[in-house]
Amino acid sequence: MPEPAPGTRAFDALGVDEDTDATEDRSRMSFLDHLDELRKRIIYSLYGLIASCIVMFFFWEKMFVYLATYFQQQGGQLIYNRPMGAFMFSMYICLLSGLLVASPWIFTQVWLFVAPGLYAKEKRLVVPFVFFSTSLFASGAAFAHYVAFPAMWKFFASYQGLGGIQFLQNIDDTFSFYIWMVIGLGLVFQIPLLVYFLARFGIVSARFLLKHFKYAVLAIFVLSAVITPSPDAMTQIVFAAPMLCLYIVSIFVAWIFGRRKPAEV
Repeated sequence: MPEPAPGTRAFDALGVDEDTDATEDRSRMSFLDHLDELRKRIIYSLYGLIASCIVMFFFWEKMFVYLATYFQQQGGQLIYNRPMGAFMFSMYICLLSGLLVASPWIFTQVWLFVAPGLYAKEKRLVVPFVFFSTSLFASGAAFAHYVAFPAMWKFFASYQGLGGIQFLQNIDDTFSFYIWMVIGLGLVFQIPLLVYFLARFGIVSARFLLKHFKYAVLAIFVLSAVITPSPDAMTQIVFAAPMLCLYIVSIFVAWIFGRRKPAEV
């Protein structure tokens, strides 16, 4: 039987060179092997996070003063009413800053976990994946810090003075809210990267995303209501607005990088 022409093999459609054998490209792992690999990647991620937190601990005082000033600039007086409140605030600052610094390492571990199930050609995307995932996470965190949190907190502080009430920010509640914002929007900004891989593997397409746009809008607002730390509409809109914009960007990403159907002969 003659050798099939280039591009006719099933795995050619996945972007693998014709001389690449699928059985050689992918690592065969059992379910227990996958669990062991997951455990290893989680442990390595924790090692990187702990190391980053130790480094950031040497800068805790400067970050403490900066964030305390930052919170009070949004409105209200920052207070703590528990003896351990200020101390735990400094520890959480080190944890959050350590997470941001360790994010490239953590995303590398995520890639190494999924890499055994990829083809050899796909495994070479590790550097772009780590770069874009880290950049998008940092962009989401920056959006939360400079746009989302100030807008929301000034809205909450606008009730100060009505009926003679005074807005006193509890340091625990304020920073917990801030962490939710930073990490939540950092993960939300990963949507275009997720769509990129789904489009490359042929799971979604620009046509599919555009066709289901109205359902996506509904799902975005439902998801924002679930993941937001506060039930008010303002918080949900702040989460939903960037998700909607990112969904529109993802349509263009799927259109540019999506797998093209082979032309019929």
